Formats: sequence, structure tokens, C-alpha cells
Amino acid sequence: MKMGYNICVIKGDGIGNDVINATINLLSHINLNFDYSYAEAGYDCYLKNGTSIPQATIDACRNADATLFGAVSSPPDIPNYKSAIVTLRKELDLFVNVRPIKSLPIEISRQNIDIVIMRENTEGMYKGIEREEDGVAIAERHISEKASRRLAEFTYKYAIENKRKRVTVVHKANVLRKTCGLFRRTVFSVSEKYPEIETEEVIVDAMAMRLIKEPERFDVVVTTNLFGDILSDEASQLVGGLGIAPSGNIGERNGLFEPVHGSAPKYAGKDIANPTATFLSAAMMLDFLGEKKEGDRIRNSIFKTFAEGKRTKDLGGNLGTLAFTEAVINNLEG
Repeated sequence: MKMGYNICVIKGDGIGNDVINATINLLSHINLNFDYSYAEAGYDCYLKNGTSIPQATIDACRNADATLFGAVSSPPDIPNYKSAIVTLRKELDLFVNVRPIKSLPIEISRQNIDIVIMRENTEGMYKGIEREEDGVAIAERHISEKASRRLAEFTYKYAIENKRKRVTVVHKANVLRKTCGLFRRTVFSVSEKYPEIETEEVIVDAMAMRLIKEPERFDVVVTTNLFGDILSDEASQLVGGLGIAPSGNIGERNGLFEPVHGSAPKYAGKDIANPTATFLSAAMMLDFLGEKKEGDRIRNSIFKTFAEGKRTKDLGGNLGTLAFTEAVINNLEG
């Protein structure tokens, strides 16, 4: 641990500016020093520079202690447009996307939910290898033993370190026998090294149903890229929606932390955006930096603020981005 950290900040598009500004304000009230370097990415960057993710941004993220990322737009109608966040995951080899799903003291949150979804982050259907031939569009799904194994090792080590009891392996090996078959075999081979952790498997379509039926039953979930993306968005709605859903993209050296929600450009600059997901992502960033005590201060303050009945409008309250941020800052303890 050290007292000062170099943080690369990417605001991105739309409400990315609003939630990042709020988070920088929050971080200025904790007991650490940060040296921020700002970099560009996203659709606005594309319009300005002809690329959604300049090499200078990739280098800045690679050289930082961690990256705090807002939100970016990825328009579907621009040929060969590169998703900034997908590119960063690949370039920095951020092989796991950690997505916590935890109940909050708000009316629309189901209670007793505490799930962590571990999503493979560099391959699968998001490998980005697509083509069209004679009226047929083809997307390749790459699943490797290497990527599956390091994801599994990270998952089980996380389970041990965080006193988790069960890992649920989610796949579709009954149909996708080669790709999901390799993923399933690899994760189960790693599980043999961790007999103290219970391991089970659930087919992905059944998992989508069971997340609604019995979410409190699940602990740590490990799955492939596309499945993890869909299931984590589904699960986030159980506890309040994407406005409170954080994530961490983690590799051997680098970490990038971002809210799960999109850029919502129609709400940008209107003091409407809910910054909770970005606050919680910043807390995950502090955990990554070895500053869990400060991360816990942020999480505890958010819980206390919600327990007081203070909400942004998407959660049924009447606070704007700025007022909610001040409420969380005022509840910081320690």
C-alpha cells in the first residue's frame, strides 16, 4: 500500500462525465492521495479524432495504477467501429470482469442477495471475428483452455480469500459441446484443487430462470463472456438496476473499473444520473489497490445514505446527481 496513486480517468460519453465528476468529488474526501491523468475514449472521441480509442489512451491505462472509466457509446451503424471498452479489455489483457450483485436497503431491491459473477473478458463471442458470406453472417466463438483456466483460478482464489462457499459453473455444453465443453472441463479440473469450495453446474438458460426464482441461493458464478454479460445485467435488476451495478476488469497487472450502465446521452448534463454504480466501482478500485478499508468506507456510506431514504430519481427518490453525492460524502465515517 502507498499513500498516492496514479489513476487514469476516462469520462467517455453522455452521463459518463456526470458520474465520473461525482466520483472524483467523492474520492477527494477519503484518506488517500490521487494523481489523475485524463484520457479520451468513446464516440465523441471518434468524432474528434477518427478513433474511439487512441493508442495514447491505451498506454495511459497500461501505465496507471488503475483506471476509472465512465461510459461510452458504441453506435451499431458505423462499419468497423471499435468498442473502446472491449478494445481496452483485450489490449490490457483484463481477463476477468468481476460483477458484484448485492442487496441494498432500498424498496425495489430484493433482499438477501450477495452474488459475484465472474465473466471471462477477452474471448468468446466478443472476440470480434465476424464476416458475411453469400447472405450469411458468421461470428466465431473462441474459447481457450488458457483463458478458461486463469479465469477459474482467479474465481477459486477469490472464493477462498472472501470466505465464499460455493462456485456455480454456468455453460451450455449440452449444445455447444466443443466450446462450452472445453470451458466446463477446464473449470472443473481447477476446482479439484479447491475441495473446500462446493462446485456445481447450471445450464445457462436454467440459470436465467433461477436467478429470478432463487437468487439468494447463489454465491460465486463463473461463466463465459456473452453469458456473463447477459446474466449480470439480469441479476442487477433484482437489486435496483444498472444504476447501482459496478464492475471491475482485472488482469495480471492492470485494473479498470466502470459502472455497468451505458452512456444515456439524453440525460447528460441534467443532474439526473445515478452515480452509485460508479461510486461502487471506485470502491472496487480501492480494493484492487490494497486499500480495502477506504473501499469499505465508501460502501458503508452508500448503504447508510440509502437507509436514510435518500435516493436518486431512478430509484424512486428526488435527489439529483450532485445532491446525492453530497449525501454520500456527508455519511463517510472513519
